Amino acid sequence: MIDIQDLDVVFSSGADLVHAVRNVSCRIAAGESFGLVGESGSGKSTILRALCGLTPGWRGRMSIDGEELDPGARRSASFYRTVQMVFQDPYGSLHPRHTVNRTLSEPIAIHGLDNAGGRVEEALEQVGLGQGFRFRFPHQLSGGQRQRVAIARALILKPKILLLDEPTSALDVSVQAEVLNLLMRLREELSLTFVLVSHDLAVVSHLCDRIAVMRNGLVVEEVTSDELARGEPAQAYTRQLLLASKGYDRAAIDQFEDFG
Repeated sequence: MIDIQDLDVVFSSGADLVHAVRNVSCRIAAGESFGLVGESGSGKSTILRALCGLTPGWRGRMSIDGEELDPGARRSASFYRTVQMVFQDPYGSLHPRHTVNRTLSEPIAIHGLDNAGGRVEEALEQVGLGQGFRFRFPHQLSGGQRQRVAIARALILKPKILLLDEPTSALDVSVQAEVLNLLMRLREELSLTFVLVSHDLAVVSHLCDRIAVMRNGLVVEEVTSDELARGEPAQAYTRQLLLASKGYDRAAIDQFEDFG
């Protein structure tokens, strides 16, 4: 479903050059949930943004569902009916003056689809929000409810692929679990392919089959969720991330290695 080969992303030039992604390759099967994990600045979100067309000018090869992507071309409407993205911040990704109904109706109008009312109702039901939420504004919703609306907006075009950029990191821990369980259910019911970005190995291992660990724009290791659960990653950096995801431990932190 997703094929990435030798992806390179460079920002700026000269002394200010930032090599954000370096020679990354991966293949993700239809229906699979694939994780990208690493500390801030490791290049995880840049890969998602390159995939969905928000970061042009990348080098390498990428294809979605067998269709080759052009680094310099604007994505087509059919692309966005296949691929949708859910962003990190449920407060910033919804227009404050638009009701839930308008937010969910806009993609339907842009793509010229019919039965807008029925599609909105279906999307709200899929994410566990009743019709009572349909004409509310974002300020009338909790953080978890806003993220459910953002997920409903991504689902409204019935895509095959969801790109999830830290979809729970801005939420309370208890709400994180609810949203993760919702995503797991949607993946199974709708046969979706996920690419999930997170800095939290615990979150990624809960939702993903395979996980690529990134540092300084490079994939340093690829592991399965079972290998993580057994504490068997090969790289010291991955083991340190796994330890950090278990919570604050002063004795463990004092032994952390600086990988540069």
